[in-house]
Amino acid sequence: MTQTPTQTPPATLPVIYPVLSYRDAPAAIAWLERAFGFEKLMAMAGPDGSITHAELRLGAGVIMLGTVQEAQGWRSPRDLPAVNQTLYVYVADPDAHHAHAQAAGAEILRGPEDTDYGSREYSAKDLEGHHWSFGTYRPGA
Repeated sequence: MTQTPTQTPPATLPVIYPVLSYRDAPAAIAWLERAFGFEKLMAMAGPDGSITHAELRLGAGVIMLGTVQEAQGWRSPRDLPAVNQTLYVYVADPDAHHAHAQAAGAEILRGPEDTDYGSREYSAKDLEGHHWSFGTYRPGA
């Protein structure tokens, strides 16, 4: 059975929101703000200092994250034998973003380079091993 949404979001709002799990979500939030320039919109603390739900924004994009939940099967890349996903984020100036992330201690996987599909981009790992790429490519544009 296909469900029809009752309200269509404005075209300017994102419609896909990646959700990431971290062993230390409070540290991840601070790191993502410092290294990649995210802005924390909200964070709900659990009773044990964990984060049950947080939302961070970079430009018009939003990610959600929280502390790992073993019962749900949500784990950090540190708990996996391999990378199981990557994230790509549009930024207007990948070279400046790269310099900022590198200065903040991000592990750079691939320095800024021009691609054969017309993008300039770089890749890095965050503090728990999630792979991120930042560049000028805009799918669907």
